[in-house]
Amino acid sequence: MFISPGRYVQGAGAISEAGKYIALLGGKTAFSVADPIGSKIAKDALSKSLCEAGIQYIEEIFRGECCSDEIDRMAVIAGKSSCDTVVGVGGGKAIDVAKAVSYHTRLPLVVIPTIAATDAPCSALSVIYTPEGAFESFLLLPRNPDVVLVDTEIIAKAPVRLFVSGMGDALSTWLEADTSYRTGTGSMQGAASTLAAQALARLCYDTIIADGYAAKLAVEKKVVTEAVERVVEANTLLSGIGFESGGLAAAHSFQDGITVLEETHSYYHGEKVSFGIVFQLVLENRPKDLVCEILKFCVEVGLPVTLEEIGVADVSEEKLWKVAEATSMKNETIHSEPFAVTPQKVYAALVAADAMGREALTKYKRPVP
Repeated sequence: MFISPGRYVQGAGAISEAGKYIALLGGKTAFSVADPIGSKIAKDALSKSLCEAGIQYIEEIFRGECCSDEIDRMAVIAGKSSCDTVVGVGGGKAIDVAKAVSYHTRLPLVVIPTIAATDAPCSALSVIYTPEGAFESFLLLPRNPDVVLVDTEIIAKAPVRLFVSGMGDALSTWLEADTSYRTGTGSMQGAASTLAAQALARLCYDTIIADGYAAKLAVEKKVVTEAVERVVEANTLLSGIGFESGGLAAAHSFQDGITVLEETHSYYHGEKVSFGIVFQLVLENRPKDLVCEILKFCVEVGLPVTLEEIGVADVSEEKLWKVAEATSMKNETIHSEPFAVTPQKVYAALVAADAMGREALTKYKRPVP
């Protein structure tokens, strides 16, 4: 099975065409789930575009966590607004709430990310957390967003840390899809992966490795270059299709598991996935050349390769066992691995991955900002 958004639009100034694409869905009233920063950045341009298309715009500000209570709150407001289209504006959690609201109201969905920090914009999946920020569950949706519209001028003006975090999330796409494909465990849809999904996952990895550093330098200066366009596409579209139609494995299970440690909650999804990649490389005993390529790249662009870099300053045995047990829970994607996964194996790989990351920080010195 291969699934993807109905339409993907990317480019500098793309938000000015939002009204056109919402109108194609038959929209007359758009209900927007927007996080506070996304609203501040996009509201004026989005309102203008919708007004020009004769579409009424209603906005509700997302309260910060993609949890069941917030989804229910937004769905009730959307239902009372008599809207015919749901629009998600902002970062990954606001977008995941918008996807869930679209599902509950059975309305078309348009996603307008204001950062390129995750592959959430393209997927038919919402990650549900507790109100306190710990991972709770996946909400698998019956369809992908109808339109994903990515304005790269907006993306380039967001904090560079978010952009780099997106590269961490995207960098895992091929590694996890490849593992899922080789073991036959299938995609997030519970079906076998396609050659197309595997090819896009590999293209995602190759693009990040080739263009990631140049793109980071451009975003630091708030400009859009060809490297930025390529990495935004990798972070958003290629990674989204690659993970969803290709499959996940250990790296994202680690991201879920590490949320049991409260000190990691202030770190971004892609930053935690970045260390999850190192963990998966160790768990699978991947070839040295691949490990060195990934570690060197992560150090170069500023992605975490140690537990300390994602907030775990005190790496105690007790904490690591908690993470190991959460990472290897029954329904986690780590069971796509080609061997039986136990908390003992996860614990050992976490210890070794942290040691490997510490050595990489010494070997590949981070560039001075």
